[in-house]
Amino acid sequence: MRHSIRKRLSIQFLLFVSMSAGIANAAENSLNVWQRYDETTDLQELAEHENPSMHFKLLNSKVLDKNSLWAPFLDELSGFSSARYESLKPLILEKDVASIQRAVANGELTYVELTTFYIYRIREIETDDNRFINAVIALNPSAIERARSLDQQREQGRVIAESSMFGIPVLLKDNIGFDGLPTTAGALLLAENRTANAFISNRLMENGAIILGKANLSEWAYFFCNGCPSGYSAMGGQTLNPYGRKLFGTGGSSSGSGAAMAANLATVAIGSETSGSILSPASANSSVGLKPTTGSLSRTGIVPISATLDTAGPITRNVADAVTLFNAMAGFDEADSAMPLISADFALIYREVSLNGKRLGILDSLEDDRFYQEAVSLLTTNGAEAVSISLNAQRNPRFSELLGGEMVRDLALYLENFASPNVSIASIAELQGFNLADSALRAPYGQGLVDMMADLELSAEALEALRAELQTTAQAQLQQIFIENDIDVLLSINNRNAGLAALANYPALTIPMAYQEDGRPIGLTLIAPSFAEQELVDIGAVFERLSAARVLPRNYR
Repeated sequence: MRHSIRKRLSIQFLLFVSMSAGIANAAENSLNVWQRYDETTDLQELAEHENPSMHFKLLNSKVLDKNSLWAPFLDELSGFSSARYESLKPLILEKDVASIQRAVANGELTYVELTTFYIYRIREIETDDNRFINAVIALNPSAIERARSLDQQREQGRVIAESSMFGIPVLLKDNIGFDGLPTTAGALLLAENRTANAFISNRLMENGAIILGKANLSEWAYFFCNGCPSGYSAMGGQTLNPYGRKLFGTGGSSSGSGAAMAANLATVAIGSETSGSILSPASANSSVGLKPTTGSLSRTGIVPISATLDTAGPITRNVADAVTLFNAMAGFDEADSAMPLISADFALIYREVSLNGKRLGILDSLEDDRFYQEAVSLLTTNGAEAVSISLNAQRNPRFSELLGGEMVRDLALYLENFASPNVSIASIAELQGFNLADSALRAPYGQGLVDMMADLELSAEALEALRAELQTTAQAQLQQIFIENDIDVLLSINNRNAGLAALANYPALTIPMAYQEDGRPIGLTLIAPSFAEQELVDIGAVFERLSAARVLPRNYR
């Protein structure tokens, strides 16, 4: 009898604890509700910024209710306490894919918990007026359900490699097709553009990845307006840099992917580049960015600028994850005319190599850059040889004309072949008219580049001649430097020389290098000949290991 009473009291106590936890979690959920705040003071402060590109006209999107991002997950979030969130931080924050897979294999973590952790973290940051960064434009309502399915496969005996994307949450830049969410390119015109998976999205799913959601971006991949801030889109608002929300720009156009990596809002992210759009945000947000050779990853199902220069690529926090993510996306796509026949089994290897015999091209224009010179010294002290290089890479005044001519052609093809029937336009001219109908909402910074494209008169023959001229010149310049100096890679910083590398179709890898006195991140950027990504990865991994430069932003720990 006494035992029965004791048992009944124990059950009552457990019910009380459970109810108390439920009440606490419900209260926590009610606190984490996003509400618009008066941005006036922040915008006035930004108007005094010494950099005109930081003179923002708005911060939060006028059309996105952030509560809609996590609304599909309220039940899961109500059972995920702040205590559990804090306890998982050591297993997740700043950890690479291999470390996370080991934690899952050891029973310390599940894919459901990993996915829920990121959604919880996104909600926590985006409901805080002092920390929001607008890096995420949409969350996949099926993300936790997919994680649960992958956990079941693992529990049933499926063997998962440490370098596998299986169960790993990834953010896609929102110009990459995923059939669970609209693909907007940040533009209100594409708000209901529900399309099929891009080729690389299919590859990720086949390899077990969890599409966590879509990352914000500079609208139309930053080929939209003149002098507008990078990281702005009408759909997602202004992306902010976690290292200095009102101090530093995010770089563009893969701004949300870079900022999300800086703040640990997903394990990995994907960006795209035409000329600097991976290198710029990755370096600005102290992340690793790999701009592959155009033709090594499919572009099918990605909103385009230029069929000549566009490529998708990884943005991660370390070189190993960039390799893992690249390999999970790779595969031959017969629909992409840029892909060479050799790419069917093209893959990268993360490995340790010696720097002995590696010849590095060192830009003499950076001889006074202390951080760059320290990076060079670190590499040469460990066996590499430095070769001084003079490089005068002036932007061709017709470069924007090339991109404009190709976007007029290639966007029309995308709208015809991939866009949802919900999208009502078919050309750049119609895009221009759509934005003019409500420019305060749809184009608050103007649409100078759209206006340029609408007025562009360039025949197919003239466009091809321009492409050949610009590409041949860039390729000749870089080939001469590499051959005459017998170098393996050329070292630069951030997205400097990104345009030249893009036109020559040379891949590039940027890695966290240092922080300026004010805390602004700087990246060391390696450039190599076409399809020499393995050289970039080998040397980049050594530098990353020797420098250990990356530091988590102070307010996002």
